Amino acid sequence: METLSKKISNAADRPVKVLQFGEGNFLRAFVDYMFDVTNEKTDFNGGVVIIKPIEFGNLDRFHKQECQYTLQLRGIENGAPKKETRIITSVVDAVAAIEEYDKFMSYAKMDSVRFVVSNTTEAGIVFDETDDFQACPPKTYPGKLTKLLYERFQHYNGAADKGIVMIPLELISDNGIELKKCVMKFADTWNLGDAFKAWLEEACSFCSTLVDRIVPGYPREEAEELCKEFGYVDELIDTAEIFGLWVIESDKDLEALKKELPFNEAGLPVVFTKDHHPYKERKVRILNGAHTSFVPTSFLAGNDLVKQSMDDKVIRKFMEETLSDEVIPTLSLPAEECKEFAAAVTERFCNPYIKHRLLDITLNSISKWEARCMPSFLGYIEKFGKLPKYLTFSLAAEMCFYATQKDGEANGGYCLIGERNGEEYVIRDDRFVLDFFKANSAKEPKEYAEAFLSNTKFFGGEDLSKIEGLVDAVAGYVADIRANGMREVVDKLVG
Repeated sequence: METLSKKISNAADRPVKVLQFGEGNFLRAFVDYMFDVTNEKTDFNGGVVIIKPIEFGNLDRFHKQECQYTLQLRGIENGAPKKETRIITSVVDAVAAIEEYDKFMSYAKMDSVRFVVSNTTEAGIVFDETDDFQACPPKTYPGKLTKLLYERFQHYNGAADKGIVMIPLELISDNGIELKKCVMKFADTWNLGDAFKAWLEEACSFCSTLVDRIVPGYPREEAEELCKEFGYVDELIDTAEIFGLWVIESDKDLEALKKELPFNEAGLPVVFTKDHHPYKERKVRILNGAHTSFVPTSFLAGNDLVKQSMDDKVIRKFMEETLSDEVIPTLSLPAEECKEFAAAVTERFCNPYIKHRLLDITLNSISKWEARCMPSFLGYIEKFGKLPKYLTFSLAAEMCFYATQKDGEANGGYCLIGERNGEEYVIRDDRFVLDFFKANSAKEPKEYAEAFLSNTKFFGGEDLSKIEGLVDAVAGYVADIRANGMREVVDKLVG
């Protein structure tokens, strides 16, 4: 079979409009897909250049395939399994910022370039005062971006119509604002001048975003069979779920941005807004909060995968009633919108093509509970004046999941070893969290609950033990689970 190339994909030549920092599976299954569909369905006509911002890895496979690759979206839609396969042709080149520095910087001078997208991990948007403007390139992503923008500013003599729209996808709060802060700090530190800073403020835009799509990536076990199905060799196959959501908050003219990026015209799930925070709240507290609240319970009840949990009628009811009764009533977006999103989440969790291990979700589960579940928990108490049944139980489930005095090592790091039905499992978290459970989890239920709920390090400075009736409720659940096992207790809880 031939290797996938432009000859097979019939890719059109398109002007470069998008510089993309990062070549990972998520960007290719999300951003490049969005631009590919937009090219097909509108007159956007824009190409994406992938920029490898770090030294690690190479772009050989991209060049071998002329940056063409196959994306397969797989999931459940309206209750039935669905697959959608397309060759992505939006990517027109791939450049290594370090190894091909001159080529990388040449894009700063390209007239057609208008957008920069990025996904350089949560640690990528960082200001490092030791970064060097004279380096080719600077070591940090914001440093590289600042130098690229300065090159463009100089080349076009600060022309207002040559500004760039930055659309970061890194999973940090207010990612656009944080990226702008870093760039402005570098502009100051490197003495790039007030005119450049004014150009950044007036001609450029930094958009905060929220993204949502599960991307398993390269289907290693199926790749050979898929290539036979496609009729060509593809070493860059990417897979993702069908569901997708991109919320883009503009700090400038929202309507103008919607016209420049005609995603909605292409029928894509993109929301342009002046405030992305309500959408983030909905995603974190419904999607992520559902995971965190039911996973320890489901795992100790005998399940290993999210899909198994959804096939378990009791666990599914536990999750659905947590969302409908205890989470959605505390959210700021309209209830109907939240219910629709929750229904989509349930459908996504039922996806037979994604094998999402419960133990993977339990990583750093205590801090996740604080970020994802505690706002709903406290919001429910404030609104209804009583404890939420399921979220209260989820605290006891966390305590039982972490309960052990046996430590070990996994993936080169310290961990605790728990036991479920005679089988050992690995508990991974920050060392101070593991030390707490090793020291306290053998205590009597009430003393254990008191110690856990009063530990303000776990709950953002809050002492949850002061909430009326919470210690007794959690201790009662812990005692019941110890005596009868999680399966019996959760069956009784859900009824």
